Amino acid sequence: MMLRNTKLLAGSSHPELANLVSKRLATPLADTKLKKFSNKETSVEIGVSIRNEDVFIIQSGSQEMNDNIIELCIMIQAARIGSAKRVTAVLPYFPYCKQSKRKGRTCITAKLVANMLAVAGVDHIITMDLHASQMQGFFQRPVDNLYAEPSIAKWITQNVPNWQDGVVVSKNAGGAKRVTSLADALRLDFALIHKDRARAGPQGHNRPYSGMPKKNGSVRVAEEDEDSVNNIEVEEDIMMASISSLNEAGLNGDVMNAAVSVVANTEGEESTITLVGDVKGKPVYLTDDMVDNVGTFLDAADHLMKKCGAAKVYIIGTHGVLSGDAVEKIQNCDSVYKLVVTNTFPIPKEKLERCSKLEVIDISSTLAEAIRRTHNGESVSYLFNHVN
Repeated sequence: MMLRNTKLLAGSSHPELANLVSKRLATPLADTKLKKFSNKETSVEIGVSIRNEDVFIIQSGSQEMNDNIIELCIMIQAARIGSAKRVTAVLPYFPYCKQSKRKGRTCITAKLVANMLAVAGVDHIITMDLHASQMQGFFQRPVDNLYAEPSIAKWITQNVPNWQDGVVVSKNAGGAKRVTSLADALRLDFALIHKDRARAGPQGHNRPYSGMPKKNGSVRVAEEDEDSVNNIEVEEDIMMASISSLNEAGLNGDVMNAAVSVVANTEGEESTITLVGDVKGKPVYLTDDMVDNVGTFLDAADHLMKKCGAAKVYIIGTHGVLSGDAVEKIQNCDSVYKLVVTNTFPIPKEKLERCSKLEVIDISSTLAEAIRRTHNGESVSYLFNHVN
């Protein structure tokens, strides 16, 4: 049923998703002319009257992140000047969401973007799976942070054989809350990957914790994504006792056979990763909110398959950013069975063609229902636990 007194506008970041949302709402996208001048300035012209209308602007992040933000701000201001009754920005992937805390002499860029949207004139924001839920406090306007978890849980139950035997695993301690939420939704067990960097010991030597292999350890050079560096400190001290006891025991009392892997980052700094939990002979759902640089995912997948005896590893994330050659790395990694992401972030066709393991979940129904409920003044909390 077509929404009355409503205009849907789409930015240039993700036209495919905007069209899917439009079809589900049976409401056509309003004519909007987006162009760039020769000096790279962005121009936006709304081709229909929006006076006293409820305007929804669909604009996700993409590889052209900075252009997407400026384009969205211009569209919001154009709608505001055009006498729109209410302007809602729909951002399935919120730009700069990884820069949500201050480290040294840096900027909390996610808050800066939130302020830019408020200054542009936005009245309401709809987004999905913010990198940190506390980011909702950055905004001066109401925010609905939707979750892809119901859609992911539905995909697992419909596409994974014997999914009931699976285990949901977090690749670092910082993702524990997200993983336990999905595990509770599916009524499955969960586990954590703990990563321990070499620590300074006496005489300046690196002192590995108890259980680290002394020889014949396979060292894998990996790209560290920023999240694992930020989140690894969480709950570290709480888990150290149990991790040490697991590693000291090993298999048949032999420390060399303990389920510990040694990895190294691009600077050569070695770390050890350990599984806290049991995945032997079970399918594993290695879950996070974002799949960008896949180095830590591949380290975890190798460890789960080669050291912990997992049956299959599914890498599952909401936002498939997949920077650089991430899809090639996934395709070439024998330890990864499937990579599953939603379509909040646009994935070029070339990347889809280069990775046969990549599966994309359509979340346009969730966004469309959130838009419909917002327009009608209904609660959107139903969408937090259900798929429309």
